[in-house]
Amino acid sequence: MCKGLVFHIIHGSFVDGYGIRTTVFLKGCPLRCLWCCNPEGQRSIPELKYEEELCNGCGRCLSLCPVDAIRMVSDGDTAHVVIDRKICTDCLKCIGGCFTGALDQFGKWYTVDELFRIVRSDLPFYRASNGGVTIGGGEASMQAEFTRAFIRKCRENRIHTALDTCGYTPTPESFACMEEADLLLFDIKGLDPAAHLANTGVSNDMILANFKRMDEIGKPMIVRFPLIHGYTETDESVERIADLIAGMRHVERVDLIAHHEYGKNKYPQLGMEYTMASPEYTDEQLLRIKQEFSRRGIKVQLGG
Repeated sequence: MCKGLVFHIIHGSFVDGYGIRTTVFLKGCPLRCLWCCNPEGQRSIPELKYEEELCNGCGRCLSLCPVDAIRMVSDGDTAHVVIDRKICTDCLKCIGGCFTGALDQFGKWYTVDELFRIVRSDLPFYRASNGGVTIGGGEASMQAEFTRAFIRKCRENRIHTALDTCGYTPTPESFACMEEADLLLFDIKGLDPAAHLANTGVSNDMILANFKRMDEIGKPMIVRFPLIHGYTETDESVERIADLIAGMRHVERVDLIAHHEYGKNKYPQLGMEYTMASPEYTDEQLLRIKQEFSRRGIKVQLGG
């Protein structure tokens, strides 16, 4: 039976105009955005999560690691474990010896039916608010077979589906995920090819081609534009993106997502370093950017 790797489920989330929703986050993403706020969604495997502040230094986990990737260190009167991520295989065997929750995992396998039973529990809220299910990541289309099967299961039960996507779909199956969803939350991270490659690790050729193709077939879309000083956002980039969207017929709205550091604490939990540094936007700056879209007749809002 088809299974999907889920790393987070949020009940009672919102997409403006699309009611109360359950958001399901699937692991695996072809992009490596410098500002990524969900680093736990990048790799397509269950990963070891470690929160040092929860470690009581009991040492139970040390003997459970088959590759000796865990060692104990002392810091004055306290002790805690350190994980050597270079040799850790993410086998997750150490979790069984941790009773404080310091060791846990990002990612759990679900069948379509198992996941649907969870989202179906929110059905009264969907019906009352014209809501539904949002599937994000990572990039959900990387788990194309599972994502398509889950979308169909929702459709069979008259539950609206939105796919939060970066638009990078290298296979026919992953492209079909966009075709089958009722709504796309389509990320546009920049139009300059060189900057996009430097910022995300992939070309934007396929992304922009898919964006235009979805508009041609009449797919409802909400564009999500991350605003990162000096990376995605300059005067020229804002104007070019606004011009592109102004020529689209099926973009319902643009959500401007200002840079934040909500995911910063997850990096050390994965043994990763957070290196992104970008100043916060002032209200005046955000208003100026918003006006570039508004004056072209595009519905636009801050956040999404």
